[in-house]
Amino acid sequence: MTREPRLPTVAEAMRLAPRADYLPRGARHAARLDMPLSIGDGVTNSQPSTVRTMIELLDVRPGHRVLDVGSGSGWTTGILAHLVGPTGSVLGVELIARLVLASDEVLRAAGLTQAAVAQADPDVLGAPEEGPYDRILVSAEATEVPGELVDQLVDGGVMVAVVRDRLVKVTRRGDDVEVVPAPGRYRFVPLR
Repeated sequence: MTREPRLPTVAEAMRLAPRADYLPRGARHAARLDMPLSIGDGVTNSQPSTVRTMIELLDVRPGHRVLDVGSGSGWTTGILAHLVGPTGSVLGVELIARLVLASDEVLRAAGLTQAAVAQADPDVLGAPEEGPYDRILVSAEATEVPGELVDQLVDGGVMVAVVRDRLVKVTRRGDDVEVVPAPGRYRFVPLR
């Protein structure tokens, strides 16, 4: 009997994609702290406990196609790449060109060929031309559930986002959308 290779848990994936690797040199000394860290241009690298909560809620599986909106430093893209495994794919989209280049470089150096980061179009939310996606992670705060992103989910697909300081799990079921809030309050840069 052949066994399927075991893929990492979220905690293991976070160890396989060390936060320090995705931070600017000046912030690497603080990588182990459970706090958001500035990565320049008014953007932060989210605190590890928040990242873990969001990705656990996302429930990523091997082979999934995942969109990482507001991928920033690329750290969450790297974590997600370990979770989808070699049969899945992760596309990070980021508005800040410097972060796109830096994060894509780290992903390539880590050998995560199933992951890439692309320059986001400021007039388009997400990457609809590359969809649909099984999972969407939104690392920015919206004022309402972003319908343009829900439309990029497959039927049964899940999106995790912060909406008005509440972490929500959004599941698309045909034309219906189920929104379940998670406990706690969260603060992110605004979704643009």
